[in-house]
Amino acid sequence: MNELTIRRATGDDLPAIVAMLADDPLGATRESPDDLTPYRTAFDRLDADPHQHLVVAERAGRTVGTLQLTVVPGLSRKGATRTIIEGVRVHSDERGSGLGTELIRWAVQRSRELDAQLVQLTSDITRTDAHRFYERLGFVPSHLGFKLAL
Repeated sequence: MNELTIRRATGDDLPAIVAMLADDPLGATRESPDDLTPYRTAFDRLDADPHQHLVVAERAGRTVGTLQLTVVPGLSRKGATRTIIEGVRVHSDERGSGLGTELIRWAVQRSRELDAQLVQLTSDITRTDAHRFYERLGFVPSHLGFKLAL
């Protein structure tokens, strides 16, 4: 298997990232890979923010995975810093290869390097396979999440 590189995403990675975001039943209803304009605007904001770490996994020059790691300083837990993992996606050709595990392990290690005391993530309630995956990696389903669309 070709060596995997996890690196900071660039604007050139957007088409591949958005394609992965759209390549599942939930993403297909909320993403628009045909118009990258809103994604470019969002990428520029992310890229300018030192608390945002948008990365891609690359194998043999091909983008095969992505995630966003956000650093959140806080007052609770005695001023603990936490990180939030968002937008984890693995290219359909790579699912089941262990790439998702490598991405999450990278995010946890990077969180340690950033002096975070807690790593958290949310997963859509319908993604039961993802829930088992995260639990296998040591994550605990400790909270019930809520959203409000604006």
